[in-house]
Amino acid sequence: MNTLIYDGDCAFCLRCVQWMQKHFKRVPHIVAWQQADLAHLGLTAEQCQTALQWVSTDSSQILSAHKAVARVCKDAGSWITVAGYALSLPVVSPIAGVVYRWVARNRQKMPGGTAACAIDFEKKI
Repeated sequence: MNTLIYDGDCAFCLRCVQWMQKHFKRVPHIVAWQQADLAHLGLTAEQCQTALQWVSTDSSQILSAHKAVARVCKDAGSWITVAGYALSLPVVSPIAGVVYRWVARNRQKMPGGTAACAIDFEKKI
């Protein structure tokens, strides 16, 4: 089963995952990076601290940030699948990347976000 890795210390991220579990027909295995075997998945803590990560069943493909969101949406079923394909379009994907980075930088200000959600991008990127 594909795996989605999120930041378990971020309340905003947790709310997003819970929303996805409630509204998507199909969801990957979901785990906070703090509880995941990152080496087995081919990930580092730094990668997981800065962006959502999607890992294929055999760990041969890893997608980060907006590309991970698009992949989860493609696999979700229903109208959400269409959104996933739209997010992957060459014209839309760069815009989705900008939006993802903006949300990531401001996630502590999002609904449900707390000070613990803040990422120090100066040190991470």
